[in-house]
Amino acid sequence: MSKIQPIVTATLSSEAFDKVVEAISSGEFDPGQRLSEAELARNLGISRGPLREALGRLEGRLITRTPRIGVHVISFTRDDIEALFLTREALEGMSARLAAERMTDERLSDLRKLLESHAHQPELASGEAYVQRSLDDDFHFSIIKGAKCDRIEKLLMNEIYYQLRIHRRKSSTQPGRAQAALKEHRMIVEALESRDPDRAEAAMRTHLRNARFSSLAAIMAEPAQPTRKSA
Repeated sequence: MSKIQPIVTATLSSEAFDKVVEAISSGEFDPGQRLSEAELARNLGISRGPLREALGRLEGRLITRTPRIGVHVISFTRDDIEALFLTREALEGMSARLAAERMTDERLSDLRKLLESHAHQPELASGEAYVQRSLDDDFHFSIIKGAKCDRIEKLLMNEIYYQLRIHRRKSSTQPGRAQAALKEHRMIVEALESRDPDRAEAAMRTHLRNARFSSLAAIMAEPAQPTRKSA
């Protein structure tokens, strides 16, 4: 039975978008799996119109659509994943550098509070995973916003952010990675608070390099499984 719950708010397309993103990011659907629009609409309790609008926003991000074949969850090769993380390291490294110079004291205080709220997550405390479920709860997005560079923000958020959500979750389930990531996040905050751009960029790059290694290890550890045919 699908884990997606019916939508009860009026913003059908936006709610559908969020729920499909969460379902794909959480691993409910496999990479390359075909998605049935009819079944998704039925599970969400909406018509296919708002769903198609939501899926349209996800094309090239988390899904692909092929004429006469249908919609599939995006799949990645090992090289795709490595390139994704290398791009992220370059862009977020610069974001951290800029944030050290431009982030307000208030935003830094909020970032510290956000990180401490993460530390109390049951999944993280148990070492099971490090889950950031929304933009408002996302440590990295807070720094990207704090960098105050619209071009970098758009490059990261247009495509990379959604694809990384899949691999960030997988990476964080590797033994010891969730707690290590939290420690690295704290080091990034300390660097930002010191207002040292070099230190902030170095801390972010180290963190993302470790995340890349962990994500690739998670992919290598996955057993080969046949792709499910539909949602």
